[in-house]
Amino acid sequence: MTDSIPLQPVRHKKRVDSRPRAGCCEWLRCCGGGEPRPRTVWLGHPEKRDQRYPRNVINNQKYNFFTFLPGGFVLAVTIIREAVEEIRCYIRDKEMNSQIYSRLTSRGTVKVKSSNIQVGDLILVEKNQRVPADMIFLRTSEKNGSCFLRTDQLDGETDWKLRLPVACTQRLPTAADLLQIRSYVYAEEPNIDIHNFLGTFTREDSDPPISESLSIENTLWAGTVIASGTVVGVVLYTGRELRSVMNTSDPRSKIGLFDLEVNCLTKILFGALVVVSLVMVALQHFAGRWYLQIIRFLLLFSNIIPISLRVNLDMGKIVYSWVIRRDSKIPGTVVRSSTIPEQLGRISYLLTDKTGTLTQNEMVFKRLHLGTVAYGLDSMDEVQSHIFSIYTQPSQDPPAQKGPTVTTKVRRTMSSRVHEAVKAIALCHNVTPVYECNGVTDQAEAEKQFEDSCRVYQASSPDEVALVQWTESVGLTLVGRDQSSMQLRTPGDQILNLTILQVFPFTYESKRMGIIVRDESTGEITFYMKGADVVMAGIVQYNDWLEEECGNMAREGLRVLVVAKKSLTEEQYQDFEARYVQAKLSVHDRSLKVATVIESLEMEMELLCLTGVEDQLQADVRPTLETLRNAGIKVWMLTGDKLETATCTAKNAHLVTRNQDIHVFRLVTNRGEAHLELNAFRRKHDCALVISGDSLEVCLKYYEYEFMELACQCPAVVCCRCAPTQKAQIVRLLQERTGKLTCAVGDGGNDVSMIQESDCGVGVEGKEGKQASLAADFSITQFKHLGRLLMVHGRNSYKRSAALSQFVIHRSLCISTMQAVFSSVFYFASVPLYQGFLIIGYSTIYTMFPVFSLVLDKDVKSEVAMLYPELYKDLLKGRPLSYKTFLIWVLISIYQGSTIMYGALLLFESEFVHIVAISFTSLILTELLMVALTIQTWHWLMTVAELLSLACYIASLVFLHEFIDVYFIATLSFLWKVSVITLVSCLPLYVLKYLRRRFSPPSYSKLTS
Repeated sequence: MTDSIPLQPVRHKKRVDSRPRAGCCEWLRCCGGGEPRPRTVWLGHPEKRDQRYPRNVINNQKYNFFTFLPGGFVLAVTIIREAVEEIRCYIRDKEMNSQIYSRLTSRGTVKVKSSNIQVGDLILVEKNQRVPADMIFLRTSEKNGSCFLRTDQLDGETDWKLRLPVACTQRLPTAADLLQIRSYVYAEEPNIDIHNFLGTFTREDSDPPISESLSIENTLWAGTVIASGTVVGVVLYTGRELRSVMNTSDPRSKIGLFDLEVNCLTKILFGALVVVSLVMVALQHFAGRWYLQIIRFLLLFSNIIPISLRVNLDMGKIVYSWVIRRDSKIPGTVVRSSTIPEQLGRISYLLTDKTGTLTQNEMVFKRLHLGTVAYGLDSMDEVQSHIFSIYTQPSQDPPAQKGPTVTTKVRRTMSSRVHEAVKAIALCHNVTPVYECNGVTDQAEAEKQFEDSCRVYQASSPDEVALVQWTESVGLTLVGRDQSSMQLRTPGDQILNLTILQVFPFTYESKRMGIIVRDESTGEITFYMKGADVVMAGIVQYNDWLEEECGNMAREGLRVLVVAKKSLTEEQYQDFEARYVQAKLSVHDRSLKVATVIESLEMEMELLCLTGVEDQLQADVRPTLETLRNAGIKVWMLTGDKLETATCTAKNAHLVTRNQDIHVFRLVTNRGEAHLELNAFRRKHDCALVISGDSLEVCLKYYEYEFMELACQCPAVVCCRCAPTQKAQIVRLLQERTGKLTCAVGDGGNDVSMIQESDCGVGVEGKEGKQASLAADFSITQFKHLGRLLMVHGRNSYKRSAALSQFVIHRSLCISTMQAVFSSVFYFASVPLYQGFLIIGYSTIYTMFPVFSLVLDKDVKSEVAMLYPELYKDLLKGRPLSYKTFLIWVLISIYQGSTIMYGALLLFESEFVHIVAISFTSLILTELLMVALTIQTWHWLMTVAELLSLACYIASLVFLHEFIDVYFIATLSFLWKVSVITLVSCLPLYVLKYLRRRFSPPSYSKLTS
């Protein structure tokens, strides 16, 4: 009978109790698994169940796979980013080390990689090829037995350097004979001095043994470029012993100021975590095993320290780097260090190289001034017609009436003046024309015929080449030159032959060069001289226009040279030569005696003309420097070039504005001189400083603090004749003395130390290789791109990271505040409010995308940021991320966390299990609304992120029945409670934001309204 009795489910009356159950742990178990429901159990039929039951497993584990996911993700993102950058660096180095060179061996010439070159190897270096190691110059293919070297990547100087081979090896019939002789080089130990060298070359198998002294003239340092012929050298130093490498500081791992500030805030949060945990235990009166309770609270409130902050910031940096690379307005820009894009938004000092960075290193002849008349670019055809008239008109004027004769005579006088000036410029230089043919014509034949298409000019200075190219354009062409003669071609295709009697080369001390030539056709001897106006003013005959016109041309940013001549009789010259030779033979005070003899000629010279040459600035250098100045960035120019050239470029680039005075720091050699000069400089106000590397070294040795204090007050500073290590030292001193961020910009190997020492290094990809751009954190193709890189990308990166980091901190503090309120209400129990997937999902799929979308936010358009660089100046104070803003976000977090938790506790009525659903949903909605409040310019991806996160949360509720009662969240009661709590937590902040923008708007909002 009993078999026919149907089974009835056992039902319990629902318990209603307004008080918490005995032990909050039980309550939380209900809370975590949803409301327990009655069940019907069929005997022997487990498949006939009307609900899901837990598996019958014992689980005492505290963590699962998902618990470790955030931490693992943090480490993975950081490691992958660093690994990618290191791999890129390895590829760049490999490319440089794999360059192929020719090595001389007993079996002939073999190809060798740059990385396989060893000390003692005989290496062949072709024209325009970079020297791979420090070498001694043994042989050249050039007929004149010397070669020119481009050293701007090593020392920043634009002048080509003349190098001489070892005389003994140059005399050998072929390069292969180098291997047949027994010889060695004795060299000093490796050091950083790129301007000096001591050594000897010895050949043992000759009778007697030959020994030659070696100096800097016999060296080929690594990083320089062969400018003429093919050379053979023996390798002296390699690897870390190279002069260029020893002048370069070791690359350091740069940590951005922003990251250090975030680390500081994280330390404060850690302190808060410890304090909150101790307070909780103290409120329990340190009962029982209180030290274990502290550990439990530390784990419970560990959300205070936002683990995801590092991930968000690292991913943000990757996005900023991608945006910079994709910017069509600055094509070719490469981000080589993605760890410091925020640095670009806070630069206070910009230190820039000159040659190849601000200038194109291309000289253009701009002005010829004869005192009464000046010829500019637009009137060069008049000069040409004067030259043509001299060489094409017959020497006797045809008879004519009185009026026209006077006119012709005046015109003739002007023509002869122009001709004298042009001829002087065409003769007074150290330029050599070289004929190169690419197989079309025989080189010797081209040289014999002086073919224009095959001719190139070689000189130690691009200024000289510009002058000779100009004389060619107006009709007088330099077609040949050797040690003792020179040939000029006239417009009538005649060749003027001149004998070079003496050459007095340009030196940094004399600031002038001279040449004595004899015209073969007339026998006339003429002494030509050109030099800087400061020295030439006392050499030429009295005139009333030289000083004024030199000043006018200098203000236009032109390099001014004064050209003069003096005719000598044969007797005068013979007398001079005898004294000159005697002076050169003297052992004591030779240089002084030689200078005295030359100065005896340098008197009452006839002033012929002034020449104005301009080093072409890179495109838009002036507006870029103007933008940087308006943004509150002080610009310092550090160059290896000469003082006059550097000053000229500073004026030309408007680094020094028109109404600013320039204080040229006198050359000082000791403490007393430095003290006097610093006092003289102290009396100047709003004055740009120009100082040479030697004087700078003396000042830094004795008066480092005083000098840096004065220099930092200057609107602009120009340091010339700077060694690479000096550039790095200046950067380091600026960082130490001011505590401000520095940015170094350069294009040459001599700028690498400065770039690596600065907080933010920018390399310009110039014509002279990529050494600087490879060592830099950011690589650009033109200087003008720096403006947009700082004003737009730097500003955006810093502001976005500041907003992102504070929001991630807010997100973590909100949930920690809720946990603190929850524990306080329930007798300071150390039990979690949210468990399992809820706590992981909160900082990942539910809020990650909207929060991270802040990396796309911008307060103003890029055009506005470029137009108003003053907006950048606001960032220099570090206001977007400061203790003040941090405190505001902490207060917001405490307010919102408390509002949500207390609101959920007040509105839950009798259903304890619904607190999780109400509070967690309110928390998610609050975070989404706060992101919307923070955003200043909406991007479509931001909208997608907000909607996607909301959709993810709603969709996931189906799978979260273990933590949230699915049936309850569908009720109207749930919806209005969540709405009220969310409104109370967010509405006041929206009102405050409106009032702030209404009555105290930030500077950027004034431009966008």
